Parts: sequence; C-alpha cells; structure tokens
Amino acid sequence: MSQATVSTRTVGSELFSSGAVQEAVDAIVGAVGEASSKLTAVRGPIDGLRESYEAYLKKITDLRGRATYYPYLGSGAGNGIFVELADGSVKIDMIGGIGYTPFGHAHPELIRAAVTASIEDNLKHGHLQSTAPLHEFADKLLSLAKRKSNLAHVFVSAGGALANENALKICYQKNAPASRVIAFSHCFMGRTVTMSQLGDSAANRVGIPLSTLVDYMPFYDHAAAAEVGQQAVIDSACDRLREYINRYPKQHACFVFELVQGEGGFVTAPREYFVALMEICKESGIAVWADEIQTFGRTTEMFAFEMLGIGEYLDVLTVGKSTQACATLHTAEYMHKPGLLSGTFTGATPEFAVGRRILEMLEDSDIYGSEGMAAKHHNAFREHVAALRAKHPDWFPDVPGFESVAGGVGGMMRFTPFGGEKDKITRATKTLFDEGLVSFYNGHGPFHIRFLPPLGVMKLEDWPAVFEIVERGLAKAAG
Repeated sequence: MSQATVSTRTVGSELFSSGAVQEAVDAIVGAVGEASSKLTAVRGPIDGLRESYEAYLKKITDLRGRATYYPYLGSGAGNGIFVELADGSVKIDMIGGIGYTPFGHAHPELIRAAVTASIEDNLKHGHLQSTAPLHEFADKLLSLAKRKSNLAHVFVSAGGALANENALKICYQKNAPASRVIAFSHCFMGRTVTMSQLGDSAANRVGIPLSTLVDYMPFYDHAAAAEVGQQAVIDSACDRLREYINRYPKQHACFVFELVQGEGGFVTAPREYFVALMEICKESGIAVWADEIQTFGRTTEMFAFEMLGIGEYLDVLTVGKSTQACATLHTAEYMHKPGLLSGTFTGATPEFAVGRRILEMLEDSDIYGSEGMAAKHHNAFREHVAALRAKHPDWFPDVPGFESVAGGVGGMMRFTPFGGEKDKITRATKTLFDEGLVSFYNGHGPFHIRFLPPLGVMKLEDWPAVFEIVERGLAKAAG
C-alpha cells in the first residue's frame, strides 16, 4: 500500500487562501462597487417597471395574507444611505430595517466578508456543528463587552427574541424557583410567546395566554423630574421597586433594563436612576439584565451600558441588530447548566463574518465619544428639526411629557410632528416614503417618527437632503 503525502494544511485552509478564490472575490466586490456607484440620489420609478412591481407586491400580499407596511421590495442594490427598489426608484434609507445596517448598503468591506464566507461547505451553523466564523464573531463581541463589565461568556442565537429568551432562561435557572420578571412600562422584548408577554404592548399579545408573571416599573419621567427634581423621581421609582419585592419576596428572577427604550420612543434616563434600581436588585438577589438589541452600536459609546458607566452591575446582556447575529452574554456567576440553551441554527456563516467585520469597523471608527460622529449627527438632526419647527410651527405643537419635539441619543433619533397622533404619524411616514425617505415610527402615545441612520457611512452634509424630503412629506401629511 502506497503512503499518501501528509499535509499539515486542511483542504478548507487551502480553499480560502487560494489565489483563484481571492481573485474571484475581488472581482465580485469590484462589480458590486461599480454598480453601487450609480446610486447617488433619490429618484422615482423607472418607466415600464411599475406594472411588474405592483404585480409582485400583490403576490407578496397574497402570500402573507396582509400587505407590508410599505410597498417595499429591494432590487438588491444600494450605496451607503441610498437603496434601490425593484421598480428602479432610489430612496434614502434612515431606518435600516430597524437598525441592522450601521454601514449602510453595499459597503465593500461587508460585501467582501459575506462573499468570502459564502463559499464554506454549508450556509448554516448550529451548536452541534460549526466552523470558525461563529466563534470568531463570539470572541470579538465578548472581548468588546468585557472592556467595562464583568461579562465572561457568550451564547449566540438566530434572532434578538431568541437571545432574550435565552437571557430569561438563564435568569430563571440561576434564581429558581423565582418566576416573576420586572420590566419597564412601554418596553419591547420581541414577538415570541413569552417575549410578547414581557413587552408592554397589549396589541402584541392579543389572543396569547398570559403565563408569564411581569411587574412593570415606570420609566424615568423627565417632565416630573423638571418639576419635582431628579432625586424625587428616583426615590419614587425605588419605592415602587421595593413594593414589588416586598409583595413577592424572593419571587423575581430578573429585572430587564432597556437603557434606551426603542419602541417606547427613544427615551433614556440618567445614570443615577439606573444605578439606584440596580443596587436594589443586587441587594435582593435579582438578576440585572440589559437589553441592547437595538441600542448596540448606536449610542455615544458602542454599548449603552458603557455610555452610562454601569457595566459593573450587569449579570446578563443581550445584543443584536447591528451585530447581524444575536447573542446573550453573562457573567461567570450566571453560567447555565447543560441542556438549558441550544439550537439547531445559530445563524449563517456570512452573518458571523459580516458581524465580526462590523464589530472591527465600529471599534476602529470615529463614531463614539463626546466629539464622535454619533453625537455630531444627533446634534445636526436636532438642529434641522428645530429649523423645520421654526418654519412650520403648526406642524409641531408641544407634546405633553416630552421636553422637546426632537429626542433620542446618538444614532437613535425621533421627532414628533402633529402632536404625536398615531394616524397622522403613520400617514407622515408613508408620505415620506413616497417622497423618497424610508423611516418608521415608535412610541405608544404619543407616537414619533424614528430614524436609525447608518452612522458608519452617513455624512453631516447629507442632512439637508434628508430634511428637504421631510418637509415635503410633512406638508402632504398635514394637508
């Protein structure tokens, strides 16, 4: 029997280092870049495409049983803040699918990462069988989170709601038999059966049996703080938390903190508010869980807990959206037992490769800090809202409970025309879409128009074009 030549390299490593593969990837990235460079301004549909576009949208409606919020079907091409639809129209994307595109559309670095990863033998990873991209993503994410926290481990999952489910299971197991959860009023946690019950939106749980025990805490009230003082608001919240703890002693597994409320209207609170509540949780053996599914990468620091300086209090953290893949991070104290967490799918190989590259690019960016681009973009946004209000004061009446018609933090931006009336706000988002701007709404009354711009590629000089469309759209919505 002949002896085969022994190689110290795997076939996989030879494949990924192949010159032919790298040339092919370069060619694809170059072709995408050349095509994307044609998309530099808002435009309407191309003649001759409308009929087929509308026919396809009808097919989508028939498949879903309900029309999509927008008549949106992407062509697969984009360029930074611009996205092309299948009817040939081009729009400015200021929502990024609710925040999963921090570097906009068709970024060459992310196209390269996705294409390279796509040649692996299988598209999907699972917890039973995986390749290196899953663990490289997890390692990078954890290393960033550990900079200012005691988080020690990470478990990757296929979606934000699943990451939150895993967080809740970890808290339940650690603090068994405690079965209650504390959450903030107006929070949003996802749309699984359990997360729909944790989230404070009755419309999201119509017909769902209520099996999860939730106690809702008031979020920080800025209007009350302006009237009676910050400490009085904090003291009142602490009294409410202790009331729950005394009413249900040793029955609370965790308190889930949205550090910036996403669906609740991009509202945050002072550090002192969170610290006071978290210290009570620590004294009472209640897990402190921060939900950063929407905040990650979008505040004035990479993590909202870094912005607030509260990493030392965290037991569990969930992240997603901007990271592409989602994850649950936790301290060593909250290490779960075998069998609690698993899943056939953790995600697709390109998700991990792109997610890791996004983490690297965010880390190396000029987005964060008091003089970073997140802060600069937020200031520019507020200035444009103020100018628009000065020009059209009738569109922007004062909103009870909100100190300004523009709000949020960093790349999480909201503004409130028409007094926050839901019908007018949703109509406004649709007129903006028709005029060439993709946005969305949030809040539970009042309602707001929401922006999640791609901070990694948007330029300050892009704002005038955005607000030209906003003005046109609001004028039509107000008519």
